[in-house]
Amino acid sequence: MKLLQTETLQSAREKLLEVMKDMREIEAVGLINAEGRVLAQDIISSCDIPHFRRSTVDGYAVISKDTQGASESIPVFLKIVEEVNIGFEAKSSLKNGQCAYVPTGGMVPEGADAVVMVEYCETFDQTGIAVYDSVSMGRNLMNIGEDIKIGGVLLKKGTKLRPQEIGALASAGYSKVPVYKPLKLTIISTGDELVPTDKLPGLGQVRDINTYALESLAKKRGFEIISTYVLKDEEELLKSAVSEAMKKSDIVAVSGGSSQGKKDMTARMLDELSHPGVFAHGISIKPGKPTILGFDEKSRTVLLGLPGHPVAAMLVFELLMVWAKNRLIGQTDEKCIYANMKTNVGSAAGKTTCLSVRLVDKEDGYIAEPVFGKSGVMSTLTTADGYTLIDMNKEGLQKDELVKVWLF
Repeated sequence: MKLLQTETLQSAREKLLEVMKDMREIEAVGLINAEGRVLAQDIISSCDIPHFRRSTVDGYAVISKDTQGASESIPVFLKIVEEVNIGFEAKSSLKNGQCAYVPTGGMVPEGADAVVMVEYCETFDQTGIAVYDSVSMGRNLMNIGEDIKIGGVLLKKGTKLRPQEIGALASAGYSKVPVYKPLKLTIISTGDELVPTDKLPGLGQVRDINTYALESLAKKRGFEIISTYVLKDEEELLKSAVSEAMKKSDIVAVSGGSSQGKKDMTARMLDELSHPGVFAHGISIKPGKPTILGFDEKSRTVLLGLPGHPVAAMLVFELLMVWAKNRLIGQTDEKCIYANMKTNVGSAAGKTTCLSVRLVDKEDGYIAEPVFGKSGVMSTLTTADGYTLIDMNKEGLQKDELVKVWLF
C-alpha cells in the first residue's frame, strides 16, 4: 500500500470532491415524492401566475377613484352589476359608479382596479351598496403575472424542495420535476466486540451504535441506503462485503478498523480492492484523525473508512460526505447560525477541531456553550445543537468570540 501523508480537512475535501465530480445523475419524480429533493435544473414558468386578475379578499371590485373620500360617516354608493362566481369568468366591464361582488380568488372584472373588503360595505337593496372605505389602485387584487411572469425562473437549480416550493410548482402546472438522484450508500460496521441492540452485551462487548446512527444521519441528509453489514474483524469477510457493495453503491462506508490497532486492516484492504486506491489515510481533524478515503475508477465508488467511535464516525461523515454531496448538487449553504462563545476553549495542536456546542437563546443573540466529551460518548451529540470548527492554525476560541455553528 502507498504511504500517504496526513491530509488537512480542506485538502481531503477537495480531493473527495474531485473524484465525485461525475456522480450527478438526474431523474424525474412526481411532485408528491419531490419534497426534500434538489432541483437539477432551473424551472421556467410556462404561464403567467396568476393568469387572470384575481381578488385576494371577499369584497366588491370597484374603480378606485369612485371610493375617494369614503369613510364610516360619509359612504359612497355604488350599483352592483354582477356577482362573480369562484372558478368562472367575470362577464361585466365596470364603469364609474358600478361594482361587482368577487369572492377570494375570484376573477376581477374589466374596468375595476381595486377591491373593497366586504366588511367595509353594506347592501342597502338588491342592486346597490354603501362603501365605507377609500381604496387605492391595486388594493386587494393580484394582477396578471404579479407572482411569476411567463418565461421567468420559477425555481433555481440547486433548490431543495420544501412544501412551499411543491405548491409553487403545482401552480405552474408541473406534475414532475428533474431532481438529482440520491447517492447510494452501503454501511459496514466492524468489530469483534459488537452485539445487536436487542442483546445484553457481556464484559468487553458493546451494542452496535454506528449502523443505526450512520444510517439515520445518511437518510436525513439525502442518501439512499442500499444495505448494511455488521461484521467481525476478519479480512475475508470484510473484503467480500466491500466487493459486493462496490457493485451496487456510490459510497461504501466502513466504520472501525481505521486506527493503528493489530486488526486494523481496513486501509490496506480498501487500497487492494480499488484503483487508483486510497488517497488519504489520516486527516488532521479531531475527532476523526484515522479517517480513510479511497476511490475505484472502474466501479466509480468512493471508499470511506470511518473511526469506530460513533461520535467521531458521525462527525466525519458530516464533514466529508455530506459536505461533498451538498456541493455536488449545488447545496453550498448549510443551515448555520452565528453565536458568541460562552467560555475560552482550547484546540488540538495542528488539527482542525470539531467542537460540539449547545445553543442558548439570549435577547441579544445566541450563546455557544461547549459540550465536552470523548469521541465514544454519545451524550456529546445528544445534548448538542450543532458544531463549530476551530482552524488548525488557531490555539482555540476566546470567550465572547463570534463563531459559526452548523446545526445538526
